[in-house]
Amino acid sequence: MSGAVRTGWAPSTGPAAPAPARRRRHWLLVVTAVWAVLLAVLVWMSVRDDPPTVREQRSIDQAGPVVDRAVGELARAAGAAGLLELSPARVASGCRVTPFADGARLRREVAVLAPAGTERTVLTGIAERLPADWRAGVGSGRDGPVLRADAGEFVAVQGRPTGDGRIWLTVDTGCRPVGSGYVPAPSTAGGPEVDAVTAALRALGRSADAAPELVTAPCPGGALARTARSAAGPGPAASAGLAALAGGNALLDDPPVYAYRTGPVTVLAELTPDAARLAATVGCPG
Repeated sequence: MSGAVRTGWAPSTGPAAPAPARRRRHWLLVVTAVWAVLLAVLVWMSVRDDPPTVREQRSIDQAGPVVDRAVGELARAAGAAGLLELSPARVASGCRVTPFADGARLRREVAVLAPAGTERTVLTGIAERLPADWRAGVGSGRDGPVLRADAGEFVAVQGRPTGDGRIWLTVDTGCRPVGSGYVPAPSTAGGPEVDAVTAALRALGRSADAAPELVTAPCPGGALARTARSAAGPGPAASAGLAALAGGNALLDDPPVYAYRTGPVTVLAELTPDAARLAATVGCPG
């Protein structure tokens, strides 16, 4: 057998790649690009038109009115005689909405009268008077009864006794984007609550020259719940100075906390050696 190689023959290199494969890859790239553009358009339209579905999509400025209305509902549910104080809003920054985005949380609080032994009864009564869609209920917590409710828009409500004759009801947005920030409602002209704070300061021998801080919340019926707040510096202060204003009928006398009613106003005093803090409140009708 001869080992000579025949000339004039090209070695075989296998079949050439078919042209249709290249065309398929081209069309796949086109379809992928069109789908990406379509998906981006749909996302943009959803962000523009659809309501947010999670808390992290609603900013503090969007949640602010919900929080204020919730405070008004709590004031009404507490009753004019049981409402002690509306606290101003607190915005705490530094939380994380996502691993890449900072956020803040908004809180407001309402103080309610609850003499020792009545805490669960008071909380249950408040829960029953709140809107049905809040799904408010009272359960047992580690330190006593706890009210929990949902004010809507991912705004949570909790109520806990503090052990000094009061219950604090807290309205909390949780961590969310700041947006344009929380803007409180403009303070209206003071009424009998301002006069009551002035009278209490004078009864304690303190200056009543400085205007008190005014805190409001919208009542469900359109009126305003109002609290006038004032703080005096260190010095002796005793509830005996307020006894005459209370007419001997204190709502709460659990030092350093003292509360009484004068006309339509409930006055709350916290009297410590470091400061005398006063709050006078007019609640919601009904």
